[in-house]
Amino acid sequence: MNEKIHVLLVDDHTLFRSGIKSLLQRNEDFVVVDEAGDGLEGIKRARSLKPDVVLLDLHMPGVSGLEAVKVITEENPEVRVLMLTVSEDAQDLMEALRAGASGYLLKNIETDTLVDAIRRAAQGDSIVSPQMTAKLIQGVRNQPKQAPALPERDKFSPRERDILICLAQGDSNKEIARTLDLAESTVKIHVQNIFKKLNMTSRVQVALYAVEHGYGQNRNS
Repeated sequence: MNEKIHVLLVDDHTLFRSGIKSLLQRNEDFVVVDEAGDGLEGIKRARSLKPDVVLLDLHMPGVSGLEAVKVITEENPEVRVLMLTVSEDAQDLMEALRAGASGYLLKNIETDTLVDAIRRAAQGDSIVSPQMTAKLIQGVRNQPKQAPALPERDKFSPRERDILICLAQGDSNKEIARTLDLAESTVKIHVQNIFKKLNMTSRVQVALYAVEHGYGQNRNS
């Protein structure tokens, strides 16, 4: 039997939380460990319960979801935070991902898509709602392009720089392994080392970093 995925719900709308809780409780893969009605309570619950995944609303009274995701991911890097919001604003998307969110989902997504996204987040994947993917790509393209400064390049081995170029293009570990003719397990180790060096917790964060520092311009960067 697979280990259950522990989920914390953080949203200021009680009815919405109840609906998500009911949905997840019908699936034997999930355990809803608790609920919170604002960002501050969400931080406290995440700190004490250390769930696998936090479903976090973006705009809430008091401590916002954006503020909460920063604290949660800094205190508990192993906790995956999925923003679940009505906001289709590209700036909200970019700020949430930079703050450490592992994904950004819109509340109008299909039930099966949400369930799959939670499973994937628990496994370490990054997920963005299809409607927001184009905005993410556009937001990254609009970033100023510059070659990585020498101290930045010196952080990484030549192989890690190759992998950063692939991550900037959104490649999966399997795709990176195929491109660089490496074992997928080797790629996974390199990716984890990059995470540690950058003190980041999600592939989306690393991909944004890679693009902003010039690794996404071409495969010979």
